[in-house]
Amino acid sequence: MKTKYLHVHRLRRVYVWELPVRYYHWLNALAIIALIITGFLIADPLALQSKQEATMRYTMGWIRFIHFVAAYIFFFNFLFRLYWGFVGNKYANWKQFIPASKKFFKEMWTVFKIDILMMRGKEHISIGHNAMAGFIYFLTFWAFLIQCLTGFGLYASTGTWWLPKLFTWVPALFGGDIVTRQIHHWAMWFFILFAIIHVYLVFYHDYIEGRGEISSMGGGWKFIEEEVFQNEEHHTPNQDVKKS
Repeated sequence: MKTKYLHVHRLRRVYVWELPVRYYHWLNALAIIALIITGFLIADPLALQSKQEATMRYTMGWIRFIHFVAAYIFFFNFLFRLYWGFVGNKYANWKQFIPASKKFFKEMWTVFKIDILMMRGKEHISIGHNAMAGFIYFLTFWAFLIQCLTGFGLYASTGTWWLPKLFTWVPALFGGDIVTRQIHHWAMWFFILFAIIHVYLVFYHDYIEGRGEISSMGGGWKFIEEEVFQNEEHHTPNQDVKKS
């Protein structure tokens, strides 16, 4: 009679996402939501009818104001993330995002086969971002840059502060205000599609792997198999790692 053994994984509690990264993530999410909603309303303004004087109805003015405030938050939050890519831990470092090795591309293909093509194979486990996610975020950072350039470029002609006026050259670069506005609008749809796919994959990995994918962006911790952790070079602050 054969004896069956149940293999129990030893898990290690790993501090992956530092507090600044988590602040950046949620602040960025809120700013993008505000920008998308107000952006749609600015592109297709509300037809408001009222007996009141125009000075008493400042609805679209407030919508534009919210859009501009969210834009500044988005811009400075983006600059902070660029900075944190150099001073943060290994999971926030730019090496996690830029495909600069054969190993990186090989891991991207492995993740693509599992996540997109739904092919069966050996489970791929990453402590931080996997290579595919890192590369997509790298492209997203370029989209952030395009959105900031086109947004402030459109705002430069009416802005009174010195910062937006630094972008007066942008519309001419893209061929005028109309084309710049179109690019700004297309970039918004990129963020909408990215958000849908991002949320789906986060829930997918959290359900399939059960390593705290969702909660990690709240508390910073993930649960990783001991053997996986030992296979990766890992540097954490004191008391950042606990066994369970």
